[in-house]
Amino acid sequence: MSDLELLTQTLARNVKHWRAVRGFTLDVLAARAGVSRGMLIQIEQARTNPSIGTVVKIGDALGVSITALLDYERGPKVRIVPAERAVRLWHTKAGSYNRLLAGTEAPGPLEMWDWRLMPGDISPSEPHRGGTVELVHVTAGELTLAVDGTEYRVPTGASASFEADVPHWYGNQGELPVEMVMAVSVPPVP
Repeated sequence: MSDLELLTQTLARNVKHWRAVRGFTLDVLAARAGVSRGMLIQIEQARTNPSIGTVVKIGDALGVSITALLDYERGPKVRIVPAERAVRLWHTKAGSYNRLLAGTEAPGPLEMWDWRLMPGDISPSEPHRGGTVELVHVTAGELTLAVDGTEYRVPTGASASFEADVPHWYGNQGELPVEMVMAVSVPPVP
């Protein structure tokens, strides 16, 4: 089985699982996530590989992290994720990417990401659920962070945090690659 097939089947199983745990019908989840009922059916039947934006919307609507939706192994309380099992969810031809390194569900979804942005690349994000916070630490280059229409420069060695319930994007307007680590904290569903 290819990595893509494993990812698609895992996502299908976990969306069905978390939808059942929350007691949501397909219509309720579709409305909460802003995703069509047809798309959810395709996801739950492992017939499509949705965009990262769609997976984020579904996770937010279910109150679980992307880690929970893509977790193909349930194991002990200590979980080690081998480097080759980090999930790359976004990439560009220029070499930019993000990888979900690890995550947990206590008390709400918490994710840790590894990012590389090549010169000229931008990764946009739609607003997350209220109470979501993102933290970034730049390890190389200078990140351009735009939050709700305002741009901020985050140089090597600096960190930033912000409430992510507004439109935001990560970009590289410099000449060298940007490398950063990001953590995303999503509040539990009430």
